[in-house]
Amino acid sequence: MSLGIIEWKSILEGLLFAAGDEGLSIKQLTSVLEIDEATVLSIIEDLKEEYQKKERGIDLVEVAGVYQLTTKKEHAPYLKRLMETPMNQSLSQAALETLAIIAYKQPITRIEIEEIRGVKSERPIRTLSAKGLIQEVGREEGVGRAILYGTTKEFLEYFGLKTIEELPSLTEIENEEHFIQEEADLFFEKLNNL
Repeated sequence: MSLGIIEWKSILEGLLFAAGDEGLSIKQLTSVLEIDEATVLSIIEDLKEEYQKKERGIDLVEVAGVYQLTTKKEHAPYLKRLMETPMNQSLSQAALETLAIIAYKQPITRIEIEEIRGVKSERPIRTLSAKGLIQEVGREEGVGRAILYGTTKEFLEYFGLKTIEELPSLTEIENEEHFIQEEADLFFEKLNNL
């Protein structure tokens, strides 16, 4: 494929955005783009230069052998304010699904959540954590020691629950058609209003 530098930069930027916090290594980028390492490094340097301009809000950094897009450090006060007012924003469908999975299956890892949902769940987990609805409750044993997530006191308070055991059981939800249509709708309506 014969593309110009502008097209390559655009593609590489999109790949890094899609990769999120996990970032992409040079090996991954050369494989996906099907171009040599020197060209990939050149494109990365061009993007870095563009991001250094004052009017750009993101940066391209290398962390632990992977490249990722980040916000600029000087914008931290604004990002902090955004995170401090999390309840003013509603939850996305992805966040709602993730919250329900965590509530019923906790403690649970991100990988297990993704297996249930069938899609990546980093962003919904980050959102739920920022809103104080979930938290790290431990680490899984074994290689990698994946983070285990669970709901918080704020989750219980928001839904008027004394304990997580007050959530309707999954068996009840599956067996009671009336419950599914009324109570579950109320549960997800409250979730949607977060």
